Amino acid sequence: MRILVASDKFKGSLTATGAGAKIAEGIREGMPEAEITVLPVADGGEGTAEVFCRARRGVWARCDVKDANGARVSARYCITTVPFCAVVETSDALGLWRIAPDERDPDAASSFGVGEMLLDAAGRGVRQIIVGLGGSATNDGGVGMARALGFRFLDSRGSELSGRVSELLRVINIEVPSGLSLPPIIAASDVGNPLLGPRGATHLFSRQKGAHGEQREVLESALARLADVVATELGVDLRKEPGGGAAGGLGFGLVSFCGATIRSGFDVVAEAVGLASAIKGADIVVTGEGRLDSQTQEGKAPAGVARLARAAGKRVYALVGSATAGEDMFDAVLTLMRPGITSVDAMSRAGELLRERAKELTSLLRRS
Repeated sequence: MRILVASDKFKGSLTATGAGAKIAEGIREGMPEAEITVLPVADGGEGTAEVFCRARRGVWARCDVKDANGARVSARYCITTVPFCAVVETSDALGLWRIAPDERDPDAASSFGVGEMLLDAAGRGVRQIIVGLGGSATNDGGVGMARALGFRFLDSRGSELSGRVSELLRVINIEVPSGLSLPPIIAASDVGNPLLGPRGATHLFSRQKGAHGEQREVLESALARLADVVATELGVDLRKEPGGGAAGGLGFGLVSFCGATIRSGFDVVAEAVGLASAIKGADIVVTGEGRLDSQTQEGKAPAGVARLARAAGKRVYALVGSATAGEDMFDAVLTLMRPGITSVDAMSRAGELLRERAKELTSLLRRS
């Protein structure tokens, strides 16, 4: 039996590569005769650059940038030779993981650091930049990123707005920098949410970034004003663009200010690693991630793997930390969390439990 293991990361516990290795260990214990191929995947969120680097034999570059709160940090991104491309992760500069919970303030947080990463990559002469959107502590619609590139946001008196996101309520004009030269950019999104509305950046994601009820309304109004001015000044109305709400509206900002193209992060990664071909050569497909929930079908890796497996007529199974939705996409779902195993246990023992569940899966495969 040929088994393809195409797992994403288990956030906070295992990388996609580490998770795939543990799944393979468990399968090998229960089914020594199986031919196992491990092909880590991602969806534009954290871990995307690592998967690209592994698949394309890339190298890591580092640059000094600002995090979401303005502190200088060392961020890394991947450079691949064929094609000559940079793969940047929003979360490496702006990640929630960098900001303590009591220091999170999405009104003050800025995406400036991603703009610095874009300039650094462009300065190395790359012919394309892929930006993985996900895991950011920001909610500024990409305005901070644009400021790093030289854009200026002006009020009715011609004064530059350079502070909090809520100041965008006063934006009237956008001054475009002259001489800005960037290669084509792909914004790889792990969600299909738009900039505004109940499924938008603010209402769906800003709570985890520290926004309270009243502040969320202010942030939503500020981004709505930004979208209005972008439409008037730059001639593009992208407030309903799928994926525009990713990374606090950075998807919207990349398209508006950099002419980027938003694509499914999973599709971008799947093409890079040759996932469709690998699935065709397998009898069984096994995927995984930390959690299956209502967001899974919005563009997360397990849903993408399941879609490709179904299209190829293959059985597909998922090993996940927990599951609250989306189980019907798979032939079976095995969870790390069970009675007696808390979420803390599941995270601290993820490798051990993942190996155990993979071994259990082999019993199911032998019966089917």
